[in-house]
Amino acid sequence: MQLEDLLVQKVKEAVSSLYNITLETVELQPTRKEFAGDITVVVFPMLRQLKGNPVQIGNDIGEYLTEGLEEVAGFNTIKGFLNLEISDAFYLGFFNRVRAEALYGYKPRNSAGVTMVEYSSPNTNKPLHLGHIRNILLGYSVSRILEAAGHKVYKTQIINDRGIHICKSMLAWQRHGKGETPESSGLKGDKLVGNYYVAFDRTYKDEVLDLVSKGMSREEAEKEAPSLKEAQELLRRWEAGDPEVVSLWELMNGWVYDGFELTYRDLGVDFDKLYYESNTYLLGKDVVAEGLDKGVFYRKPDGSVWIDLTDEGLDEKIVLRADGTAVYMTQDIGTAIQRVQDYPDITGMVYTVGNEQDYHFRVLFLILKKLGYAWADHLYHLSYGMVDLPSGKMKSREGTVVDADDLILEMDQTAAQISQEHGKLDGFSEGEKKELYHTIGMGALKYFILKVDPRKRMLFNPEESVDFQGNTGPFIQYTYARIQSILRRADFDYSSEVDPSDLGGLDPREKQLLKDLEVFPQVVEEAAAQYSPALIANYTYDLVKDFNSLYQQITILGESNVAHRCFRVQLTKMVGEVVRKGTSMLGIKVPERM
Repeated sequence: MQLEDLLVQKVKEAVSSLYNITLETVELQPTRKEFAGDITVVVFPMLRQLKGNPVQIGNDIGEYLTEGLEEVAGFNTIKGFLNLEISDAFYLGFFNRVRAEALYGYKPRNSAGVTMVEYSSPNTNKPLHLGHIRNILLGYSVSRILEAAGHKVYKTQIINDRGIHICKSMLAWQRHGKGETPESSGLKGDKLVGNYYVAFDRTYKDEVLDLVSKGMSREEAEKEAPSLKEAQELLRRWEAGDPEVVSLWELMNGWVYDGFELTYRDLGVDFDKLYYESNTYLLGKDVVAEGLDKGVFYRKPDGSVWIDLTDEGLDEKIVLRADGTAVYMTQDIGTAIQRVQDYPDITGMVYTVGNEQDYHFRVLFLILKKLGYAWADHLYHLSYGMVDLPSGKMKSREGTVVDADDLILEMDQTAAQISQEHGKLDGFSEGEKKELYHTIGMGALKYFILKVDPRKRMLFNPEESVDFQGNTGPFIQYTYARIQSILRRADFDYSSEVDPSDLGGLDPREKQLLKDLEVFPQVVEEAAAQYSPALIANYTYDLVKDFNSLYQQITILGESNVAHRCFRVQLTKMVGEVVRKGTSMLGIKVPERM
């Protein structure tokens, strides 16, 4: 039984024995650093059921626990907070139990369900950008955290490879491309196609201005611009299966896929299954027909099909146009059902999509529930905020977005510059240096983005993220490398089980590390339940910060007490293992030396 579970049980037992009251809940929290103790029982919520002085109640419970639990070595009560001191023996017992566990902090695979996590899902008309990076890193990290918590995970994306956006790039390439290819231009395929999307937008805006100057309203001009009309005709021909248009569409999308794959490789992410909108955009229409029969949807006089969600505090939502064509909601209904048909063991799905789509997913999940799908109770929208830069917001259509590949290169270069300034690369070959720079750069990028609560809008500063001090990825990576250095220099047998009587007591910094390690599985479970990489990121930072406090103030390899020296090396090794596992859940590599 976890210590926290045991304390909750015993506090309820104490209140029942002392006051003949059955407590509904017990609130625990870490003891604040300015007070003595390890775990605090918050007394104030108990006053809803108990009458009396909170300090006296705290003292009564504290005395009951110290008498009945060997794990509780002492207590103090400050106002309504009962601060419990947990015995060194408990933490050393925990340490000995888990020291040899190769999968420390993990649960058996498949024990917690089967989840499909969707992330990235780009359009095929331009390269990936900084907004995509936050999406990708969040989705990939959540998939790793769910796996750590015992889920089987399928990683997927739906590639938006159809529609007017790719037709705009196709039209501009037809007009101005002169047969240009990624090979002839030396550009990644997604960048080449993106350039033509920007070129289309410039031409389109010029046409709109020209029409406005001739007396047309701006709204009308935006609809009547010749380039838009031609792009719409390309889309119509694609939907009709015109071989020439389909061939060009396949060619240019192929360029984009190749480009995306290189970016994913540099980011260190992957997928188990790809879905394409060109294959899914007709899905869902048969489900609408079934829903009409069940009374879930209704048809308006013009023939369009809707669902009325006003009783749930939402509004009416169209699912089929009057001409019988599907809307995005229809596609998403059909795609969700198709995924469960493809993977019948799925028990839930996570959609990593920006917070501008919050309402869309509330409606989607509610519709699927009304259609009777049991798995619809386990759908989650991993909503996230926009990413800003110190220079301001990104602009999408003018070609001024922060290109993902450019950012990755900048991170590598910044990591190289700062690493060289630290001057600790003696003995590294040029190839090893390049690999290390990329490891540090990606660690900086991923950690800086993932340490922020996904729901919050964030400001990304590349230079700040690569700082080797403070709450950064490189600081964590450097600490891990320091730990590996200590282990390499520990040229003695330190494998024996720790006998608490041989240590002569724990240093407070050692005890703090043991407290950190003891809650790691709980943090993993909480991060999985909340779909929050930020919990893992900030836990890992706190762990390495506490390790550095120990490293800087006490000796590890120079400890004269042999048993204590062995314990400190074992503790160092365990910290390193948990750091490696924590960063792995964030998709971050940690170097053996740096």
